[in-house]
This record gives sequence, C-alpha cells and structure tokens, in this order.
Amino acid sequence: MQDYQKLLLQIKDQKYAPFYLLSGLESYFIDQLVETLTEQLVDEQSAAFDHTILYGKECSVAQIIETAKRFPMVGATQLVVVKEAQYLDKQLDDLADYVSQATPTTVLVLCWKNKTFDKRKKLYKATQKYGLFLDSKPLYDNQIGPWLSAQSKAMNLQLTPESNALLQEYLGSDLQRIEKALEKLKLVIKDGEPIVPSTIEYHIGISKAYNNFELQKAIGQRNFSQAIKICNYLAENQKQYPLVVTISSLFRYFERIMLFHALDNPQEAPKVLGVSPYFIKEYQQAARHFSMKKCSKALESVYEADLRSKGIKGNNHSSSAILKQLMLSLWT
Repeated sequence: MQDYQKLLLQIKDQKYAPFYLLSGLESYFIDQLVETLTEQLVDEQSAAFDHTILYGKECSVAQIIETAKRFPMVGATQLVVVKEAQYLDKQLDDLADYVSQATPTTVLVLCWKNKTFDKRKKLYKATQKYGLFLDSKPLYDNQIGPWLSAQSKAMNLQLTPESNALLQEYLGSDLQRIEKALEKLKLVIKDGEPIVPSTIEYHIGISKAYNNFELQKAIGQRNFSQAIKICNYLAENQKQYPLVVTISSLFRYFERIMLFHALDNPQEAPKVLGVSPYFIKEYQQAARHFSMKKCSKALESVYEADLRSKGIKGNNHSSSAILKQLMLSLWT
C-alpha cells in the first residue's frame, strides 16, 4: 500500500520513470497507476498518436521494444501500456536490455496481473536499477475499512460507520466494486449529505435488514428467530450473497470475538479487531454470550459448514440447510 501511494504521488508530481513493472494479486492498484499515467501524459491531441496499448497474448517482446523505441509525434512523451503482460513468458531478457537503455521520450508500462513477478529474472533487476517496480498486494481485512473511509473522504462523501461496515460486508475486499459503488453514490448524493444504510440499500441494492453484517448482529444478540429469517433471505439470494462469503464472514466474526476476549486493554479493540469504534459495543455484547470455549466451538461449526458447502461432508448441501444447521449448532 505504501509503495503504491509513493508511486502515485511521484506520477502526480510529474516525476516519471521510463519503465514501470506493475505486478501482483491486487489489480486495482495497477489499474489506478495506469489510469493516472494516462491522465497525466495523454491529452486529446496526442491520444491517437502517442498512446499505445498492447496485449501480452497478442504481441511479442520484439513488438513492444519496437514500439517503445519510436519517438512521440505530437507531445514530448509517448505512453506505451502492455496489458496481460503475464503471458509474455519468453524473451524477457531482451526487454531487460531495452530497459537498461530505455528511450527517454517513452514511458513503458508492463501490467503483470494476478501474480507476482519473479524477482530472480533479469528484467526485475533492470527495473530496480532503471525503472520502478510495484508488488501490488491485496489489503488485509482490517485495512479495508480505513481505505474505504479514505476513498469516500477523497470523493467528498460522508459515510456513517454503519454504512462503511455495510459496504465492506456486501462488497468484501473487491476494491474495484467498492470504488464503483462510491462513484454511483457520488452521482446521487448531495454534497455534505451523510450516507446512511437506507441510502445504500436504495441506490446500491444492499438490504440493510438482511445481509451478513445483520446476521452477525443477530447472532451476537442471541436473536435466533431473526438469524433464521436472515439465513432464509441469504439462501434465496445466492447471487447477491454467496454462501462462501457468508461462511467466511462468520469465521472472521468469531475470530474477532476471541480476540476481544484476549485483550488486555479494551481501548485497543478497534485497532486489534480491525473495526470501527462504533461497533465495539456489539462485540462486547457478543463476548458476553460467547465465551472463549463457545467461540472455539462456533469456529468448529463454521468450519464444518464450509466442508458441507464444498460437498466434503454431509448429504444435504443446499445453502438453506447448511445455514440452518449452522445456526442450530450455535444455539446448542
């Protein structure tokens, strides 16, 4: 995250490198850097002449080098972006040789998505010396909330803590989906208007009453009937609420309750649990109902539900049956 922010600031300050090797499992940060470079280097006049997009599946390293060695026709710099670069598994040493003597009027960007670039390769070493490298890593669960808050603030949106949590539960760690949701809210919300859960429910299509966050809340309150109602809704809306996401969220939930029990200083709860201080009271309440021993048993039940969802254990693998069985095990 820090490396990404550093690169982003350099680009916005118009401090460009002749070569960027952007790799990693989180494609969002790679896309944002390419978008920012495009905004900075390409205008309406130069777009048709000094902006080239190539695809690793369709081009060779020789074509990339040939394109990069051309001189800009309109502006002072040309931008060459190679998408799907992870499919370029041959002749990368030739590209390393180019990077060591890169054309100063070209900014060449290699987008190596969904995998980290092999740092033993000659191209990586050349990039370290003559260009800039990014290993784009997914955010941890406890980083999503702060990132979401920072993004909404940058877009002049005022998310309430509950709305922040609702978006996290619904969209998970998919940063691109979160960004699109914020952009949609930006179009319909007046400046300075607080964004409450009902606003998200109406404009984004998330149910504030029936979602994974509300299921956790019902469990923490020991409200069995409400938990079953939510489970029925989630099971009937699997496209919107996949079972694997529900099970994963419950696993994190009970892990956090166990962490809460283990705290020496309750004031550290928001940082350790990775949640907003707004929700600490809910974890306090849940901890009264779920001791460390009960949390351990609950985690075993969630794990068993995960095995059933994958067809490894049990006979009835319907989402409804799995969730109901899980709820029964949590109340016994």
